[in-house]
Amino acid sequence: MENKRYTLKQGTNGYDLARADAPPPAPAQGEVLVRVHAVSINRRDVSVRDLSYPVNGADNFTPLSDAAGEIVAIGAGVEGWRVGDRVASTFCQNWAGGRLTLPAAVSALGGGGPGVFAQYVVLSADGITRIPEGWSWEEAASLPCAGVTAWRALMTLGKLEKDDWVLIIGTGGVALFALQIAVAAGAKAIVLSSSDAKIEAVKAMGAHSGVNYANTPDWADTVRGITGGAGVNHVVELGGSGTLGKSVASLGLDGHLALIGALDGFGGDIPAMPMIFAALRVSAIMVGSRADQEALIAFMEDKALRPVIDRVFPFEQAEDAYARTASGAFGKVIVTLNGAA
Repeated sequence: MENKRYTLKQGTNGYDLARADAPPPAPAQGEVLVRVHAVSINRRDVSVRDLSYPVNGADNFTPLSDAAGEIVAIGAGVEGWRVGDRVASTFCQNWAGGRLTLPAAVSALGGGGPGVFAQYVVLSADGITRIPEGWSWEEAASLPCAGVTAWRALMTLGKLEKDDWVLIIGTGGVALFALQIAVAAGAKAIVLSSSDAKIEAVKAMGAHSGVNYANTPDWADTVRGITGGAGVNHVVELGGSGTLGKSVASLGLDGHLALIGALDGFGGDIPAMPMIFAALRVSAIMVGSRADQEALIAFMEDKALRPVIDRVFPFEQAEDAYARTASGAFGKVIVTLNGAA
């Protein structure tokens, strides 16, 4: 039996995606073998390939961090899991909860080390969570990176409260999870997009307002106007150098900026004086822990939320899935491994 999988190999201008089928691995002490049914592609995965995400010169590694599947074998010493359990990977395999540590950070999947873009993958028994009852494989594969990032940004570190104002940059995977969380928690969300159609779509999802930044270059003033001049309590900052300054200017007193993405490139200055006098907080978000993922799952079950999926691709169209992610998908891009040839 072959384990159908992809690897990334160094090419001329980044990493090339290549089929690299091999026999299935076997779980060691403390590990489980998972038959993967679906994976999701995140902006981070695109950045790994174009060299804008550091992987320390790694070569010929399996990409991706987000997988959903069923346990088919269990290694020695594993307790609490059984063959047949439906599970999702966690982004960091060695981060149960609490503060991020170096061992936790280096256990992240698909960023130079082992990833999950394969029919069979070995995962730590401590690096998986259950899948919500009734969810599809595709929905479950959406959670580990984008969903948990949004949760940690707003809830774990942001301490989101009812009636807070939340500014969300964009309409990708993290952004739409943040929108769903904010609305379900009773907050008021403002979404920034260059597409009027996407703005109408997020309003249909419960956003209070949408601002077209292409037509509104001084959007920080517009955002403050929407809040009656007070400014927002939270910014889910996914833009980077092109939006960072205006994101800070959008914040009100004691506001929290969750620094996540860099779609417009890394860089930008955070002004110290306004930060001090407005008592602003900035958190750089590196996804989250298993505890964060479990809390997100419980919240989504309680609020009857489901991930927003932009498009599902078959295994053989992996390059198309990467391209769709890079082009500005509305929600999550999924690859199904069921029926892979």
